[in-house]
Amino acid sequence: MTVTGTYARWRAEARQRRQHREFRIEEPLWGKEERERLRELVTQVSTALAAAERQSATAGTGSGLSESDLATAATALWRARKRLDGADDRAARQAGRLLAMSQESLEAAGVAVQDHDGTLYDSGLALEVLVFQDEPGFTAERVVETVRPSVYLADRRIQMGQVIVGCPVAPGNTEDRNARHH
Repeated sequence: MTVTGTYARWRAEARQRRQHREFRIEEPLWGKEERERLRELVTQVSTALAAAERQSATAGTGSGLSESDLATAATALWRARKRLDGADDRAARQAGRLLAMSQESLEAAGVAVQDHDGTLYDSGLALEVLVFQDEPGFTAERVVETVRPSVYLADRRIQMGQVIVGCPVAPGNTEDRNARHH
């Protein structure tokens, strides 16, 4: 740790000691693996956004932004936000806010990311179904999990979503649903 880092840590601890014990904020209880994963996600999103900014800056010179790179960046952002949703940790909530701001910036630029979780499934939807699985209690086919979101640029799809679809279990039906749908 550098001298600056040590000083900053000391100042943060001093600020905490000024408060009554019950109002002090504890260090996050994340393990080394979780902190590394968070760092990795933030790095991926930062790298993708920086690449998008570089592409955007050169767009005026004739070399436009690659749609596949944009879709990759939007997907990385979506995955990072999904992993941080509902986090109790202060650092994770802060990272989640930064990711939300990044997504808002993409939306302002005309990039929309569509998560399909919970959507009723119809074979006419422009989705790539990876697996059909029986789900007791379902009365209709429904997206159980979005593996990769659909990404749109100015209302034009640049990435097709990949999903897992849950299907109602028919009484006495033992047929393999994946074989039937493919």
